[in-house]
Amino acid sequence: MNPHVGHSTSPIALGRSLLTNRQLILQMVKREVIGRYRGSVLGIFWSFFNPLFMLSVYTFVFSVVFKAKWGTTGGESKLEFAVLLFVGMIVHALCAEVLNRAPGIIQGNVNFVKKVVFPLEILVPVALGSALFHAVISLVVLLSVFFIFNGFICPTVIFLPVVWLPLVIATIGFSWALASLGVFLRDIGQVVVIVTTVMMFLAPVFYPLSAIPKKYQILIMANPLTFIIAQSRNVLIWNKMPDWYGLSVYTVISLAILWLGYWWFQKTRKGFADVL
Repeated sequence: MNPHVGHSTSPIALGRSLLTNRQLILQMVKREVIGRYRGSVLGIFWSFFNPLFMLSVYTFVFSVVFKAKWGTTGGESKLEFAVLLFVGMIVHALCAEVLNRAPGIIQGNVNFVKKVVFPLEILVPVALGSALFHAVISLVVLLSVFFIFNGFICPTVIFLPVVWLPLVIATIGFSWALASLGVFLRDIGQVVVIVTTVMMFLAPVFYPLSAIPKKYQILIMANPLTFIIAQSRNVLIWNKMPDWYGLSVYTVISLAILWLGYWWFQKTRKGFADVL
């Protein structure tokens, strides 16, 4: 296969590629998840212990050391504050892990670019699949702790996949663009790490949106994580229905980002072999 040949950029081609290579994507995700813990004594069980440990740390640091309160009345328990914070951290980690890996994902798989007939576009979904696996494990830990201390799980939790879907779609689109840019601009990886860190602090991860002065709230709302974090807390913690209109608008925008990212990736991939 000539690495310089053009590739289709149509949404149909995108859907066909993901559908045709779904088994390969699943196999690569499985290999990546298992490979992360290969050689360790506890193996994949670390994926359970890590979020449990972090939840304990958050509870101690923010509720005991900093004595932080989420609401103005301060009536919530220390665990409730930690759970609210942990929801935001899970959403941010899901997005940030994929975006941070994207600029180096082609450079890390040069053999697929030069020697093998391989659908390069699936490398980003594979990275997303690995991030989703760890996000789900963290979510299981979160819900388990919530159930132990409250005796119930909110029925609205069933809507969480719908809440996360537009963020997942947008993340793939951005990651395809970053994966391409990372081949030609090696500094882009450092920039993305800074941006994702800023996104964490400019989203209501450690604080409620109501704690921000009105004149700065528009800046926080412009962060793509803000809406998803708020909706995740609604369905996980507060037993509220999602904002269907907001999710619909977010999904339409995300689909546009998905196609634009795919279009850019396909248009530029013929130059990967020359640069690498």
